[in-house]
Amino acid sequence: MPRDAQGHELSGATPEAASQYDAAVRSLALMHGDPIARFDAAIEAAPGFTMARIGKAWALVLPNDPVTRGMAEALADTIRPLTLNARESAHLAALTEATRRARGGAVTILERHLMQHPRDLLAHTVAVMLDVYLGRLPRVRQRAARAMPFWPRDAEGYGSILAFHAFGLEESGDYARAEEESREAADIEPLGFFPHHTVTHVMEMTGRPEDGLGWMAARERFWASPEHGYQLHIWWHRALFHLELGEYEAALAICDGPAMLTQRRLASHLANTSSLLWRLHVLGCDTGTRWREMAALWEGHADGEGEMAHSYRRLVIPVIEALAAFQRCDHQRAVELLLPCRSDLWLMGGSHAQRDVIEWTLLEAATRAGLRDVALALSHERLATRPRSAPNRRWLRAAHSLPS
Repeated sequence: MPRDAQGHELSGATPEAASQYDAAVRSLALMHGDPIARFDAAIEAAPGFTMARIGKAWALVLPNDPVTRGMAEALADTIRPLTLNARESAHLAALTEATRRARGGAVTILERHLMQHPRDLLAHTVAVMLDVYLGRLPRVRQRAARAMPFWPRDAEGYGSILAFHAFGLEESGDYARAEEESREAADIEPLGFFPHHTVTHVMEMTGRPEDGLGWMAARERFWASPEHGYQLHIWWHRALFHLELGEYEAALAICDGPAMLTQRRLASHLANTSSLLWRLHVLGCDTGTRWREMAALWEGHADGEGEMAHSYRRLVIPVIEALAAFQRCDHQRAVELLLPCRSDLWLMGGSHAQRDVIEWTLLEAATRAGLRDVALALSHERLATRPRSAPNRRWLRAAHSLPS
C-alpha cells in the first residue's frame, strides 16, 4: 500500500495519487500554492483515495467560512462509505466535529490521534488553524513540543512543525525563542507562511516596527506572490507597522492596494481588512465609503452558531455593543462594556495582535469619554511594552491633557 511522505499508509491510493497528496499537504502546511487543486488531482488519479478526500475537506473547513464549511460537510458524506484505517477514521471523526462547528471537539480528537501519530503533518496543520480560531494558541506550542522529538531535522515537514512550535511560543510570550526558531524555520522553508508570520508577530509585540518592515521587505519575494494564499494577512501586519510609526496614509494605501487585491470573499480574509479599517477609524482617519463595500462582501459569510455561541453570548455581544456605542459617540458606555471583557478576549479567537483592536477601541473610548484615570492607566500599560508606538504616545498625551 502506498504511504505518505511521513510513512502513513494511504487507503485507496496509487503511487501517483500519493505524490499529489504529499504535495497538497505540503501546500496546506506552507499556505503556498493551491492545496485543493492538488487534492483534486490525487482524487482524479485514485477516486477511492480516502485521505485525499479528507485533506480536501479539511482545506475547505480551514477558511472558517460557512460557505466552504458546507462544501466540506457534503464532501465528508462521500468519505464515510470508503475504506478507512485507524488514522483515517480519526481524521473523519475530527472532520465531522469541525463541520458541525465543534472545533474544540475536533482538536481533542486530533490531539489524541497525534500522540499515536506524531508525524501526521496534515493533523498538525489542521489543529493549529482550529486553535487559532479558538484563541488557544499556547496549545499549539504544547502539541508541537510533544511531536518534535519524533521528527528528524531532515524529514519532509520538519520546518513546518518547527514553525508551528515557534508560533505557539510567540503567543505564550516567549518572544526570543519564537524569533530564533522562526528564523531557522524560514531558512528551511522560505516559502512557508508561519515562519515569516511569527517573526512579524514578535516584532509587533515587542515594539519593533522598523525591524518588522525591514524583515518584510527583505523577504517579500517569498510571501507576496500569487501562490501565497494568505499574503493578505502579511499585508495587514505591514499596515500595522505603519500605524505604529504614525504613517497612517501608508497603512490606508495598503488597505486600498494589496490588501483589497489579495482579499477573497472568505470570513478569514474579510476580518483582516475590516480590522484595519476600524483601527484607522479609531485613529480619526477618513475611511470614506469603504465600510459599505466591506458590508456587501460580508453578506452570507459570517455566523455565530456552534460551540462558539456561548462565547459570543458572554463576550462577543458586549464587544459588538461597545463598538456600536463607540460609533454613536457614547464613549462612556463603550468603556463600561469593554473593561470587564479584557481578561477573556481570547475567547473570541485569534492572536494577541488581532484582538488588540479591541484594546485600541477601549483606550480611544476612555480618552473621548474624558476618563482620565482609565486613559492614563491603559496608556502606561501599552507604553511599557511598546514605548515607541505613535498611537500609544498619542493616547498618553491625550490622557495627560484631560482634566483631573
